[in-house]
Amino acid sequence: MQGSTLAMISTLESAPPHLSEAEARDIAAAYFGLDGQARRLVSERDANFRIEQADGQCFVLKVTNPAEPSSLTDLQTKALLHIEAADPGLPVPRLVPTRDGDHELALALDGATCIARVLTYLPGQPLHLLDGTSRQRRNIGACLARLGLALKDFSHPEGDHDLLWDIRHASRLRQFTTYIDDTCRRALVESFLERFATEVEPHFPALRAQLVHNDFNPHNILIGHDEAVSGIIDFGDMVLTPLVNDLAIATAYHVCAEGHPLDGIAEMVGAYNDVTPLLPLEIDLLFDLIAARFATTVVITHWRAQCHPANSAYILRNNPRAWLGLERFARLSRGEARAVFAAACAL
Repeated sequence: MQGSTLAMISTLESAPPHLSEAEARDIAAAYFGLDGQARRLVSERDANFRIEQADGQCFVLKVTNPAEPSSLTDLQTKALLHIEAADPGLPVPRLVPTRDGDHELALALDGATCIARVLTYLPGQPLHLLDGTSRQRRNIGACLARLGLALKDFSHPEGDHDLLWDIRHASRLRQFTTYIDDTCRRALVESFLERFATEVEPHFPALRAQLVHNDFNPHNILIGHDEAVSGIIDFGDMVLTPLVNDLAIATAYHVCAEGHPLDGIAEMVGAYNDVTPLLPLEIDLLFDLIAARFATTVVITHWRAQCHPANSAYILRNNPRAWLGLERFARLSRGEARAVFAAACAL
């Protein structure tokens, strides 16, 4: 394996910080001035806690994985501050400063340094718990485009870091397909990854690129009573990558199980395009980029579930949807998909 790939793996393989709810409560009180009860939240890499005060106000205490470089945490912190200034109406968490006015707190835990931050707790229901509707999908597409515009002028020294979940590197995942036991499914994934390497990667230099959220999945989107997006959470996969990758990732979770597989995706694409018009090359590649997200999801989750069987249910939560997408996409041509997306963008 290449050194950069090994570095990305080390972060995923490192255990979250060992922190009890009582310790989380004490940290929130001592350093952030929040007096409330702490309840652990499910997380794959970090230690996250909901802090609820007596008055009902809620916050999230996030303590980073010890393997995450502090510069990457700073990337997320600076991005949230930038979004707040660029588009205050976007429903992203707000950083709560420490008693000393800092947005990050260095903690010594188990012989390592972790960064603690407190964010506001956003209202709404997680999208994955709701039945999808056209209005939701259009609101999500438009909201993602707004987020991209807010980040358009944002830069950071760590923006171009190596991230295994960055689909511009999807072809590197071919070395992990052996973790997929089903030979037919493994062959399906490998065929998509091979086409990606030969027919998509060469076009990346021509695509517009910027820092993006990179993980607009139904577990990271909250929906309000009016079906609008009320919360965007988890900026831990932010990376500098082609802008269209952000849309490909978001739409990958909305492939239709019945009817035409692209109907729901097209609604999101059209709404995104109304805010940020897509370029012809982006429309041409979108089908393969969505497939790359499916492949990335199944390969990484199969590998990590075998490495961490106790946490496999959480790791594999998006796996069935990704397999559905791959199987349905295998019956479509790129030309058919391009026609659907072009129609959605009224081209």
